[in-house]
Amino acid sequence: MIERWIILAAEEAGPVSNKMGGIWNVVDAEATTLARLVAKGELDSEFRILVIGPNYPTAGSDWNTGRNRVTDISALNRLDMGEELASTLAELSSLGMESVTGQRVEDGVPIGYVLFNTNYYQSRLVRWKDREMTLNNAIKTEAFDLLGLDSMRFEKEHYGWEYNHYLNLSYAVSELVRILAQSPEESTKKYADKAVVEFAQSVMPRVRVSLHCHEFGIFYATARLEKLGIPVRTLCTLHATVPGRTAGYRSLEKIRKNDSKMEPGTPLGFAALEALARYADGVTFVGDSTMKEAMLFYRMKGVVIRNGIDVRGDRIDWNKKERCRARIQDFIIDNLYKNCEGSCPERENIIPIFSISRIEIENKGYPQLLDALLLQDHLLRHRMMGQRHADQNRVVCFLIASHGPKPKDKLPEGFPINLPIEVLLGDEIRLENMIDDLRLNKDELISGRRSVAAVLYPQWLGPNDGGLGMRTDEVMAGCVAGIFPSQYEPFLLTALEAGREGTPSIVSRSAGFSDALKKVEHRVPGLGGVVVVDNIELQPQETVMDYALALDYFSRTYLEDDVKYRLLCEESFSLARQFSWDQPVMEYYKNLTV
Repeated sequence: MIERWIILAAEEAGPVSNKMGGIWNVVDAEATTLARLVAKGELDSEFRILVIGPNYPTAGSDWNTGRNRVTDISALNRLDMGEELASTLAELSSLGMESVTGQRVEDGVPIGYVLFNTNYYQSRLVRWKDREMTLNNAIKTEAFDLLGLDSMRFEKEHYGWEYNHYLNLSYAVSELVRILAQSPEESTKKYADKAVVEFAQSVMPRVRVSLHCHEFGIFYATARLEKLGIPVRTLCTLHATVPGRTAGYRSLEKIRKNDSKMEPGTPLGFAALEALARYADGVTFVGDSTMKEAMLFYRMKGVVIRNGIDVRGDRIDWNKKERCRARIQDFIIDNLYKNCEGSCPERENIIPIFSISRIEIENKGYPQLLDALLLQDHLLRHRMMGQRHADQNRVVCFLIASHGPKPKDKLPEGFPINLPIEVLLGDEIRLENMIDDLRLNKDELISGRRSVAAVLYPQWLGPNDGGLGMRTDEVMAGCVAGIFPSQYEPFLLTALEAGREGTPSIVSRSAGFSDALKKVEHRVPGLGGVVVVDNIELQPQETVMDYALALDYFSRTYLEDDVKYRLLCEESFSLARQFSWDQPVMEYYKNLTV
């Protein structure tokens, strides 16, 4: 009898926290899809799903003060996944690695959670080779002995705290996997008679463990297991590369020139952790560009397994879209035109669009987006001369990007349209200044000098965000279109999330999503539920013009041709449905259970 475990690990993995998105979504979707495929009978039911990640019990416990994540385990039930895991966690605790645990059920299939708080590893004393030292120092010493990781050098850098967190978390993950994988052998050591030991091992279930690590912060776990000779099947998935992130929009040029030299400022400690993926049994990439970067910087090979999205319904929720759009439009009118004395635009003439991303100004293409909005304003103003009532149309683009969550009680009424400079940080200030420099701010819209405005939304969306008070899916559903002009984007899940809500979008060619679009079936060829703009080969002015024309196309269609606009929404929804998680997760499963 074989007892099989599939363990999913990442620095952003676990139950819901006050920060979602990115890797969290991917790991959660993989766990949920595995459970659903088991429930449908498409996968062997003889394995258990375990998710491992960090635990941030209170505000301030997150190593990243900007994110300030707080782990919420209140919705989880008590972990109950067998004696082997229980004894494994008990042994981990005796070794100084405490955890909080929980369990939930998806389609009748349990998903377990083990979450480690690594903050105290630098103060917890342990015995290491007959010497007393902190747990963190013991981990770093072993990492140098096994793999030559120069942690003393890396921890002196500005990212040293983060590096230590990744190393500690990876160690805890690998220890859990090691103890669990060796549990049958360990449990029989209490018998002195060799024959009894052999008999006991023959009747006990054999444990087979597969470990899937997402992103570099957890890759040391797979390398350590390999060096220790633990019989575990391991898989590493790169969602981007550390040198590629640092180079940003210049990474495409480096690939073309076969320039493998890392850019100044590349966190070499993170790159060293990322290079450890070569010790895994398999390596996967979410997009072609990430695969090319890994080959360029690390000479690392693997296969592309794209990201996906979970679309539960088989049709667009038009009532939700109309309800959310009306709410956004009313919010804009109430906060922009509350003193307009009867001259404010009608609700249906307000066209909300959005862009959402990390606040990386150049990498996410914000300069090109603002230039495109400026050009769209000119297109709209010229149209006013030939169309009746065109002067009443207003386009408002929400730029949703933030360094971290902001307390609701610190935000003014009417936020983010009412946006005092005091609430902004770092690049938020720079982005707001860019909006002002191009005169795309709200004052120009109110005065009538502009018909297009950009509104910075420096907050994580949610019912209590102090602004719209809407979830991300509700904002996406309510907006007429989304625009994602990234200069560097390994995949771009946000475009799929918009498509799930039936919202058309504009994406850059440099996003990995644009490559994936070539391999799926379009419901109506050429209709354009997702418009791809070439930001690689075209001149910068041409790229900006294409963004503006695409924005104008969606806005004009929404205003003038309801039937065609609905077809655009249907096309974006159809594309999202074709990017189901089922196929990628099946490919992960095959790699993990070879």
